[in-house]
Amino acid sequence: MQHLLDLIPAVIFEYTATAGGRARFTYINPYCRELLGRTSENLMSGDIRMEDLIHAEDWPSFRQANNAAAPGTKVQWEGRILVPSGEEQWIEMVASREVQHQAIVWRGLMNDITLRKKLEQKQRDAENQYRDLLESVPLGVGIHRDGRLIYANRHAVDMMAAQSIEELLATPIIELIHPVSQALAIERIERVSRGEVVPMAEEKLIRLDGRVIDVELVSKSFVFEGVPAIQILVKDITQQKQAAASIRKANTMFTQLFQNSPLAIVLLDADGNITQINYGFQQLFGYTIEELRGKGLNAFIVPKELESEGDEINTVISGYQVVRLETTRLRKDGHPVSVILYGLPVRLEDETIGIFGVYVDITDIRHMEEELKTRNAELDNFVYKVSHDLRAPLTSVLGLVHLSQMPENTDSPLDYLKRIGAQVKQLDAFISDVLSHSKNLKMEVKIGLIQVEDMINKAFADLNYLEGASQVTHTVVHTGPPLYSDPWRLSEVVRNLVSNSIKYRKPSGTTHVDVQIVTTEFHCTIVFRDTGLGIEADKVPMIFEMFYRANNRATGSGLGLYIAKNAVERLRGRIEVASVWQEGTTFTIHIPNQLPR
Repeated sequence: MQHLLDLIPAVIFEYTATAGGRARFTYINPYCRELLGRTSENLMSGDIRMEDLIHAEDWPSFRQANNAAAPGTKVQWEGRILVPSGEEQWIEMVASREVQHQAIVWRGLMNDITLRKKLEQKQRDAENQYRDLLESVPLGVGIHRDGRLIYANRHAVDMMAAQSIEELLATPIIELIHPVSQALAIERIERVSRGEVVPMAEEKLIRLDGRVIDVELVSKSFVFEGVPAIQILVKDITQQKQAAASIRKANTMFTQLFQNSPLAIVLLDADGNITQINYGFQQLFGYTIEELRGKGLNAFIVPKELESEGDEINTVISGYQVVRLETTRLRKDGHPVSVILYGLPVRLEDETIGIFGVYVDITDIRHMEEELKTRNAELDNFVYKVSHDLRAPLTSVLGLVHLSQMPENTDSPLDYLKRIGAQVKQLDAFISDVLSHSKNLKMEVKIGLIQVEDMINKAFADLNYLEGASQVTHTVVHTGPPLYSDPWRLSEVVRNLVSNSIKYRKPSGTTHVDVQIVTTEFHCTIVFRDTGLGIEADKVPMIFEMFYRANNRATGSGLGLYIAKNAVERLRGRIEVASVWQEGTTFTIHIPNQLPR
């Protein structure tokens, strides 16, 4: 039995304290040398008591444990002992306490728990370091178990607007999660509790002050103070998301403004290469972004004679100046376009990172300006001609009246009246043409059914009073559906063409007028061909000008063909002429057939 006790890797002892105050080990096995650093003989000599072995700092706890144990009960204690080498040694003592013959006897054993204590200390040190680390990271860190937080760092407390860590720990986790995120959060907690690895997620949390925040959250299983738990890392991304939303809003507004602007806009990079164009640019110039991206703009839309201007503009813009220029650019099909060009540098931190080119199409304005110049010239000419052609007949009438009143004049008054009547008729015809011109400019187009054959036959009949009308014959052929257009304007065109065919008939013989009318559902072509005197080739280009008379046989106002051309244009059509001197003239009229749809 003694041999067996000697082999046990623990200190087995009996310690006796007598009433006289003497205390000593009455038995201790040889393992005491390994654990206590002393031999059993030394310890049982009576020179060393229990108090001499225990660390002074731990003696109070030993006494407390010993005094708390009633006789016959077990004493259990952990603490440090003193060994001769000076090393710190931890033991666990379990002993029974009995009273025998006025003495107290402790019998028990001591185990070496130094390694365990060191490991526990390392664990505590590690946990303290971990806590210190968590307090320093700019993230909210929490550890929760069974629906409640058991740890939160200061950043988490501030993030959730808690007054203290205790206030945050006292709040159930479910109350911190926004309802829209609760289902996802519960699912993630269940998965992490099963040991699954879950990816980072975005959730909405409710701070203790009621404000909702957006967070990125990572969860993982974690052992905290020896018990399974869940660790969460939380990053507040509310401002980040608000900034991203603001950027998206600004980008959307810019994109819609850029794309939907009626102006043509191109965006160049700092090197002058195209990065983006809007729909207005595509419509104006005919290019798509796929054709232009990454290329220089000048090669596509700048005319060769303006290449130096294009290079100069890029240089000025990149030099931080805003450019405004009226110039000409080319469409993809080669047609020139009059534009106002605005060049605006895009600046970032005192550096040009791009160029906006804004093009305002002023082609129509240019055409209007040219048209206005033409109209002003025509107006000046019109005023001059009208005043002249109105005064000429009146001057003749006044002259005839003066002659008829001379005392020695024996001419027949009827001759004077006949001549005055002719001048008045000429004046009336001129005024009628002027009124027709004014009416054509001012009156709205009114669409109605036109019997073209009847209109032409009526025009010949109405002008039968003209000199030489009996020498002109005509035929009219109409094929196709009925014609719908403006009856008054078309009748003015026809009247002027019929009048010219009579006025410019051949001096002898018969002149024939052949009228061919072909209509379709959408179009009408009227070919008015005569075998009359014709027009000299050098005069053909001018016959549609205001007050132009092609030859000295002309007796009209010079407004007829001008009125006819303007009337056809008001009908969204065109009139063409072909003539051979001494052989005849052909007028071809193209107008839309505006059938009721």
